[in-house]
Amino acid sequence: MRYLSACAVPLRLFTPSGSNFAFSNTSFRVTHSILTRPSQLISISMSQPAADLNVVATTKDGLQQPENTDVVVQYVVLRRDLIDTWPLGSVVTQGCHASVSAVWSNKDDPDTVDYCSPDKIDSMHKVTLEVKGETQIKNLSEKLTSGGIIHKLWIEQPENIPTCLATKPYPKSIVSPYFKKLKLCK
Repeated sequence: MRYLSACAVPLRLFTPSGSNFAFSNTSFRVTHSILTRPSQLISISMSQPAADLNVVATTKDGLQQPENTDVVVQYVVLRRDLIDTWPLGSVVTQGCHASVSAVWSNKDDPDTVDYCSPDKIDSMHKVTLEVKGETQIKNLSEKLTSGGIIHKLWIEQPENIPTCLATKPYPKSIVSPYFKKLKLCK
C-alpha cells in the first residue's frame, strides 16, 4: 500500500554575516511517498536523495516556483584598507551609496524590477566582498566593464577616492564568475 504525506512548512532562514545565504520568507511544500504502513515511523534527513523529495518554493502571495530558480543578487565590494582605517559607519555608508546608485540608475532594468518587486523586497540577496585597496577596486571595475557587467564605482567627493563598487542586480549565474577570487568581507 502506498501513502502520501505532505506538509507546508514556512521557513525563515538566517545565517551569520559572511555566508552566501540571506533572509527568506519562503515556504516550501514537501511531499514524500511512503511505501510503508502509516503506523510505522519514517525518518527523512537532509541528505536523502533528491529523487525521494519533491520541493516547490511558494512565495508570500501563494505563487509556486521551482526551487532551483536562478536568484537575483547584487554584489557590493568594499576596500579592506578603508575598513581598517576609516570608521566602520563611513565604510558601510560608502557601500550603501554604491548600492542605491546602482539600483536607481538601472530602475527600469527587468532584473532590477524583479529584485525590488513587492513580493521580493523583504528577501533581497546581496553579497559583500572585499579587495585590498584602490588599485584592486579600479582593476575590478575595468574587468566588469570589459565583461559588460553594469556597476557603480563609487568615487567619494571632494576627495576623489574610489571607495567601493556595486553591481546592478543580476541573476547569480551571470555575475558570480567575476567575483570568485574575492573574499567575503569580514
